[in-house]
Amino acid sequence: MSLDHFVTLGRSGLRVSPLALGAMTFGEELGWGSSVKDSEVILDRYLELGGNFIDTANGYTKGHSEKIIGDHLTHNREQRDRLVIATKFSTNLYPGDPNGGGSSRKSIIAACEQSLRRLQTDYIDLYWLHNWDKHTPIEETMSALHTLVQSGKVRYIGVSDTPAWKATQAQLIAHFRGWSPFIGTQIEYSLAERTVEGELIPMARELGMGVVSWSPLAGGRISGKYTRENQAKAEGGRAAVLGPMVTEKHLEIVDALKRVADELGTTIARAALAWVRARPGVSSTVIGARTLSQLEDNVKSLDVQLTPEQTAKLNELSTPQLPFPIPFLSITPALHAGGTTVNGEPSTPHAFCPTRRGDHY
Repeated sequence: MSLDHFVTLGRSGLRVSPLALGAMTFGEELGWGSSVKDSEVILDRYLELGGNFIDTANGYTKGHSEKIIGDHLTHNREQRDRLVIATKFSTNLYPGDPNGGGSSRKSIIAACEQSLRRLQTDYIDLYWLHNWDKHTPIEETMSALHTLVQSGKVRYIGVSDTPAWKATQAQLIAHFRGWSPFIGTQIEYSLAERTVEGELIPMARELGMGVVSWSPLAGGRISGKYTRENQAKAEGGRAAVLGPMVTEKHLEIVDALKRVADELGTTIARAALAWVRARPGVSSTVIGARTLSQLEDNVKSLDVQLTPEQTAKLNELSTPQLPFPIPFLSITPALHAGGTTVNGEPSTPHAFCPTRRGDHY
């Protein structure tokens, strides 16, 4: 598989690459990102390899990430039009302004205008609600987003890092009022973070949202950078922050991934990415590359296919503890249609079964 093996995102016709280029590392404002020049090299290489899906946010490196992308792409309009540029709103870049962040109509429209200026484009292909603003009625948020779509400034909308019940409420409100729906949800998903399988992924599959997974390597903690041999210590980048967060569970996952990687003749990071990419409901996975070598290595994960046995072992090792009532439903199938099947699938409502991932082109 290659980056131009496109898949439709959610219940839409938007075609995106199976790996999105995450631009959170574009810019050095936070002390560990890529320089402008290195960011441009990474961006050019991703496009050269056939990728079309770029993911950023107004808050990444204090807005510099968007500006780097805009400055680099503005000279080639044809290239920009073939790309799917996704950005997020909610972050307040102006702490003195009480309406500078969040999801109110005033904030959303202002943030969109600012992102358009930094990206130097007339429209945003996919505009993500970065996270739920509990102080704003969800009707106001969805109405404002629909206005942006109608105006042509935004093509599609998505939701990120929001509880399943709130994202569901928003989606149903949009459906019944004829507003633009979410076509995707962006959530943390990796072998080290699988609790989203409880509600968020089933929600996405049921309501027509393609899953775009972020932090598929758990912030590098299961990339092979931290091992028992180096005592879970590493240098450079965010290691000073993430190193102390490496747990025994992370090391167990890395041990298992190393065995799989050795069997397949690949790397730990590629094996971990291959596992995420193949999960039910996942349309695309965000890869964040601080260096060109990281990008090259991550893209090669598209050539890795785990065997059913390898997948089963990784699944067993990383099985999450899901919240009530999911465990309860798992042990009481007789209470739900007598344990029968519906259309050939288990009748228990929590069953985590494969589904249509989208049409490939």
